Amino acid sequence: MTDEIENNKDILNTEISGEMKKSYLDYAMSVIVSRALPAIEDGLKPVQRRILYSMNLMGLKPGSQTKKSARIVGDVLGKFHPHGDTAVYDALVRMAQDFSLRYPLIFGQGNFGSIDADPPAAMRYTEARLMPITSELLQDIDKNTVKFASNFDNSLKEPELLPGKLPTLLLNGASGIAVGMATNIPPHNLTEVCDAIVTYIKNPEITFEKLAEIITGPDFPTGGYVSGDMLELYKTGRARLILRGKTTTEEIGKKEAIVISEIPYMLNKSTLVSQIADMITNKKIKDVADLRDESSKGKIRIVIELRKGANAKFVTNALYKYTRLQDFFNVNFLALVKGQPKVLNLKEVLREYVEYRKKIITNRTKFELNKASERLEVVEGLLIALKNIDEVVAGIKKSKSIAEASEFLSNKFKLSKRQITAILETKLQQLTSLEHEKLKKEKEDLEKSIIEYQKILENLDEILRIIIKEVNELKRNYGDNRRTYVLQRVSDISEKDLVQKKEVVITITERGYSKRMDVKAYREQKRGGKGVIGSNLATGDFVKQLITCCTHDYLMFFTSRGRVLWLKAYDIPEAEKYSKGKSLANLLTLKEERITSVISVNNFEDYLFMATRNGQVKKISLNHFSKPRISGLKAINLPEDNSDVLIGVEIVKKGQEVFLATKKGQAIRFNSDDIRDMGRASYGVTGIKLGKEDKVVSLEILKSQAILSITKNGYGKRTAVKDYRKTARAGKGVINLKVSEKTGEIVTTTSLDAEDSIIITTAKGMVIRTSLKNIRVMGRATQGVRIVKLSPGDSVTDLIKVHENGLVENS
Repeated sequence: MTDEIENNKDILNTEISGEMKKSYLDYAMSVIVSRALPAIEDGLKPVQRRILYSMNLMGLKPGSQTKKSARIVGDVLGKFHPHGDTAVYDALVRMAQDFSLRYPLIFGQGNFGSIDADPPAAMRYTEARLMPITSELLQDIDKNTVKFASNFDNSLKEPELLPGKLPTLLLNGASGIAVGMATNIPPHNLTEVCDAIVTYIKNPEITFEKLAEIITGPDFPTGGYVSGDMLELYKTGRARLILRGKTTTEEIGKKEAIVISEIPYMLNKSTLVSQIADMITNKKIKDVADLRDESSKGKIRIVIELRKGANAKFVTNALYKYTRLQDFFNVNFLALVKGQPKVLNLKEVLREYVEYRKKIITNRTKFELNKASERLEVVEGLLIALKNIDEVVAGIKKSKSIAEASEFLSNKFKLSKRQITAILETKLQQLTSLEHEKLKKEKEDLEKSIIEYQKILENLDEILRIIIKEVNELKRNYGDNRRTYVLQRVSDISEKDLVQKKEVVITITERGYSKRMDVKAYREQKRGGKGVIGSNLATGDFVKQLITCCTHDYLMFFTSRGRVLWLKAYDIPEAEKYSKGKSLANLLTLKEERITSVISVNNFEDYLFMATRNGQVKKISLNHFSKPRISGLKAINLPEDNSDVLIGVEIVKKGQEVFLATKKGQAIRFNSDDIRDMGRASYGVTGIKLGKEDKVVSLEILKSQAILSITKNGYGKRTAVKDYRKTARAGKGVINLKVSEKTGEIVTTTSLDAEDSIIITTAKGMVIRTSLKNIRVMGRATQGVRIVKLSPGDSVTDLIKVHENGLVENS
């Protein structure tokens, strides 16, 4: 048996491992080159190229009548692509889907699938033709611009590449899994790509930073947001991008709703809706009252209706965390360069495009030059014949055969074979004088064209000029606006897309509970009214601070230990008037301290003015707090023995006056400019000298004409600011209110105008809003009048003014 094997000439003696390695590499390269990876030159995979070329041969050009997809698939299979019909039809369908390709190459008529992953109709039901933009890919294919190779059975020729005037690979991207490698290229905006090509041609040494300013990032057909290191992507050809759908908030009836209008690229919309529904069922996404898919006619609209009082920001964050509304796109810019797989950066992609277009334009110009030269030769021969028409006719009449006539013309007029053939094929109607003039004009035009073609072939700058001209034509004819918004960071999503901008009231209780309510929740009452229940508070808790702000403002929380922490106003949960709210301990990182003051800011300009219980004051630039930290920052350096705490923090501008009031009825007024700007580590300077057992209870930045003081037992009065003598800081001040057992100690003060209203909160959670019409202006040494009627055991805790326009301001 062994002898038979050794004598068999058909058996190849080789090492099995070497043979397997060679066979595997042959298979791998076949998959890489013939199936999975696109060519950098025209941006297409073989099956895509064959479909477009076959459709072009069938005459399915833009504006023509569509033909059955089954006919197209059959033509491609029978002539160029000897694989399964499913593979061809799937590729055809994808090139027609406007949610798969940024710039579809095929116009499809019928059901070509949907973003819900609904399958397309069978190929016998659908029809197709080429899109106008596809003609730019195929332009000049009949002018010897590209190489042709034999098809699978050597019966036809097919192009190895298309002329590729359109930079398809950058515009539509590509994805594919080969053997041992994969490509995943995102689509881009045509206008930006064209601008980048022109800029690169004018300056091949352009930096990646400058290119990244032109091509700002991928532009997906489904829109949405994209975030990632774009500079790294275009430098290396690899990056991890974060994709987010676009969400907005709407008022539907009396409820707020999150509306998803754009979703991440290649995400199945029905899968997203199912994911959201599952997360709602599993309680990972809360406060959702209803979920509806209202998408129609190609426009996405997923409505997530919220329960009353829900915060859209938190629900949106949950959507990003638990569903594919936030997705990832791992870029690997891998393509075939001259038949070899290579990872490319942006400059290499642009260079390869320009180099390929140079070859195409050169080949096209050579073809046009040869064609013009041949025609010029024929025209010159015809002109010679017309000039000697009588001799030519006579000589041809005397000739006994075509060969003899050809010999006569060659010997008599020294004409070439091409010229002789043209003369002998000329009809009698072309011997008129009019035709003679046409030929002379044609000769002049051909001579000019030949000079122009020669100039192009001899000068590289002319070729580059043509490339720039053609690219600008692409931009003019097909350019459009970006669909995908590029974010520097994911957190940069515009607040107006997530949270409704409106004025709200934030309440802070003594035990650290906070909630957000609409300012309209308070109704005005007459002096002496009993008010409305502001909070369903726990026993012993009371509303300590109540401020107004916009939902987009920053809230700065100052603690008893002099630290400051930040939250956005919309981070405070919205709640009913009767709800106690949510504990700030669950929203902030507190360290054995309590919140003593909260202010709202929408920019970090001007200064902060701080006052402590022991009469210390400090002025510091808001710019020191412009970069919020989760762990917080030290705002004032208080004594470590806890002998002093912050009692007030206000925003102050240059030249504004400061007013400090004490619980025993003293007050001081001085200019804020008397206090120098300090750093975060300082304790400050003395603002007022206090008497025995006296403490500072309020800090006011004077902006109005009067000061309203209120006591623990509900008594208060208005006093003109001018009645308080202006002094230097660190004085004992003047009498503010005559404190007695009936009035109780002063709780707080506020500066206000006659048109303003006030809101008073009490220890038992009562809230009353009243105007100042019945509270007359009094002198400093009076005890005032009863402003609020308190129930037994209740006491005033805070005073807030409400401007005439409805805005609330904390004291």
